[in-house]
Amino acid sequence: MSDWPEEAVVRFNCIGTVVGKMRNELDITMVEPFREEFEMATDEGAFHGGDATAPPPLAHFIGSMTGCIMTQIRAFAKRLKVDLNDLKVETRIEWQWRAVGRVYETAPKSFEIDVMIDSSSPEENVVELIEAAKKGCFIEQTLGVQNTIHHRMKTPDGWREV
Repeated sequence: MSDWPEEAVVRFNCIGTVVGKMRNELDITMVEPFREEFEMATDEGAFHGGDATAPPPLAHFIGSMTGCIMTQIRAFAKRLKVDLNDLKVETRIEWQWRAVGRVYETAPKSFEIDVMIDSSSPEENVVELIEAAKKGCFIEQTLGVQNTIHHRMKTPDGWREV
């Protein structure tokens, strides 16, 4: 880890393209600190008029949250010298959903992550590992703070904040 920078920016870009009824093809690129490219897709089921040809965005969301903490636990276990024989994570997420006229509004209700680690290391070391992984999980850290999300709409005259 001595060749790692003290600080770095991690930046991802995603370009989504509409394909089919509700399917979206996503070209995702990690731009910094190094380049990696991925392709994913989302779709919705009959409720939104889709064909369920890919997982819906919320499935990707919970999968990303679960995978993020699992990755950090496994990576940090080596660095913290915590024995990791087995790891299982169960994540539950709930949102409030409320009809508002012809559309609906949502709000987060709860995020719960159960971590089951089989380890011969002392319990205090395993707790330290989980605490470090929580701080290193990009998704969990994003959800744990107030964020401002900016939306722009392309117009003939340029970009308009929405």
